[in-house]
Amino acid sequence: MALSLIAEIMGWADDSQSEATREYAWLRLMSTVKYDSYSDFRAGIRFVESLATWLKQFEPEDREVAFRFIRERLVYISVAEMQCLIEAFVPEILTPNLRQIVGQDLGIPAYDVWATKKGAETFRKRLRKTLFVGMSDGSRIDVLRRANSGRLSQEQVVPILNVDFDKWRDLAENLEGDQGMQPGEKFDSVYLIDDFTASGTTFIRNVGGKWKGKLKKFNDIIVNAKNELKEQFPIVDNFDLHIHHYISSAQAKKNLNDRLKAAEAWEQRTYGSWAISEGLLLPTTLPVSPATDGAMINLCTKYYDNQLFERLRKHCEENGQTTMAFGYADCALPIVLEHNTPNNSIPLLWADTDGKGGAHPMRSLFHRRDRHG
Repeated sequence: MALSLIAEIMGWADDSQSEATREYAWLRLMSTVKYDSYSDFRAGIRFVESLATWLKQFEPEDREVAFRFIRERLVYISVAEMQCLIEAFVPEILTPNLRQIVGQDLGIPAYDVWATKKGAETFRKRLRKTLFVGMSDGSRIDVLRRANSGRLSQEQVVPILNVDFDKWRDLAENLEGDQGMQPGEKFDSVYLIDDFTASGTTFIRNVGGKWKGKLKKFNDIIVNAKNELKEQFPIVDNFDLHIHHYISSAQAKKNLNDRLKAAEAWEQRTYGSWAISEGLLLPTTLPVSPATDGAMINLCTKYYDNQLFERLRKHCEENGQTTMAFGYADCALPIVLEHNTPNNSIPLLWADTDGKGGAHPMRSLFHRRDRHG
């Protein structure tokens, strides 16, 4: 019934040789393989039903542009794809980096680290002295733990950013008591892990000369814990900081690099060296642009409700934005993650508004759960 409704909305003829027949096959395939798994869909209202409602909000002459955008430009990260990115983190990002460090420590090539008992033991200790901190519920620390059972200790993984003093003491006690460790042993590397970054703004930004964001918050937590716990604090001074996102845009990676260089001037910076990594780097050509997506750009402005800007006025103005027509930080991404849709994606995908003051009431295709207001 929903497919027939889409055919009616799109003005497709319903016969065996028609466009509707060809598109039905694509809609059935993609719904089954990907889109129906979106976490905010409910029984009876999944992708095809949501698509019908979404398309209906556009005037008839605009519906083909909207449908083609979904057909050809939408990037959907499924549960299985996110699982792959999480599982790949330790073998493809962490392990090569640690082997390189251990190889330098021992004066041997990285590929020889596991060839000797000493190399293998040094690698094991270095891995145990690496702390992993989840920066949000999107970091999927539970999945990371299960994927690395027997490789990572439960006592070197922290699922939340706000670590209290008792937890720091537990981390210290468990590290010192682990096999081959000595009293006073401390973590020398920290990985801050999150699922997605599109602008880098949430992680670190400077507003009116004042630093904000998750990294600043983490640095402040470290400063307070060191002042309180003294020698009981389990991380060395000037530890190696690693920032890892399962998915990152090219824009975010550049911004993070630039801002971390600027933040090296922090008076109370607790970390020494820093590095940025990601499981999947989105290409610079991914954002919707006038050069390649002119018709869709027009729809983004034509059907935009400025309530979106008013909801996030403070954050938008801090970021120099005057509209949310192309998403937060003007990222204009056509991306949906299986557990939520980023507000950096174009709002036509995720916005729901009631159209006050004569504005167009926007209807989402993938309902978004707000985490930032």
